[in-house]
Amino acid sequence: MHRSLIAVALLLLAPLATAQVYKWTDASGTVHYSEAAPARGTKYVKVTTTGTVEPLAAPAPARTAPASETPAEPARPMADTPENRSKLCETLKTNLAALQGSGPVVMQQNGKSVALEGDQRKQQTASAQAQYDQYCKG
Repeated sequence: MHRSLIAVALLLLAPLATAQVYKWTDASGTVHYSEAAPARGTKYVKVTTTGTVEPLAAPAPARTAPASETPAEPARPMADTPENRSKLCETLKTNLAALQGSGPVVMQQNGKSVALEGDQRKQQTASAQAQYDQYCKG
């Protein structure tokens, strides 16, 4: 009798061990966790109890934003002040030294680290040199 009660209790608790949790971030940057899926159009991930996170199939298409909502403002250029110009020139000098050196150069492209080779390295060197000539000489 005692063993059967333990077996029943374990069977009743088994669904809790495989509970499903959804994780998403709202427009204000707050991270939410819930047992219920978020509203349609919200990008979310399914969190399993094993600690792994796996994306679901593509979420439902996002609704179109009402006219009252404004889209995110693109980044504005920095002001051309002597302090900002000095920082730019120092960065360009550092980049040129790395590009003209013999060591490997790694850049971030689309969120991935990519080592520059041959023509890419020459192109980046020419671009950095042109920017240095334009903004830092004179």
